[in-house]
Amino acid sequence: MDQSSFSTKQSILFSHKFAQITKALWKSVEKDWQQWIKPYNLNINEHQILWIAYHMEGASISDIAKFGVMHVSTAFNFSKKLEERELLTFSKKTNDKRNTYIELTPEGDKLLLATIEAYNPDTYSVYNGALPIKELYGKFPDFSELTTILRHIYGEDFMEIFEKSLFTFDEEFTEENGTLTPVKPSE
Repeated sequence: MDQSSFSTKQSILFSHKFAQITKALWKSVEKDWQQWIKPYNLNINEHQILWIAYHMEGASISDIAKFGVMHVSTAFNFSKKLEERELLTFSKKTNDKRNTYIELTPEGDKLLLATIEAYNPDTYSVYNGALPIKELYGKFPDFSELTTILRHIYGEDFMEIFEKSLFTFDEEFTEENGTLTPVKPSE
């Protein structure tokens, strides 16, 4: 696309607006997420690694880094801490010695499911902030513009994993009386 038709002023205004909005949203999400997982002695990176490992069964450290939007060393170091707590295991594949793969242990699976069961939507600012939109339009925002931006930044692979994780979550969990439980039996 020819960028000469866009002004520097428009670029700065868009970039600044986007930065401020996403920073404010992230601050709220981060605070709520930390409070959610605090009783389980997890930080956000560790919880995200458990979540990704649950949905991607046999994910590589590179997959964790890419989908978790973290540096490979961050993905490895926090995965190592989870391994020390016996929440996941490391392995190499016989046909792929370059990559390290992780899988949840039964304890890791139970811990992740416990965090999901403990989720309380009333304590999450972004969720509560989106309720007026749901009430007005009958649905939550679908973020089509944001996902288009992310698709151009991170690529089609990232979006495929993202969409698959949402589909998998929808298929693998059921809700009864406000409590989420896995459809597949935990080990």
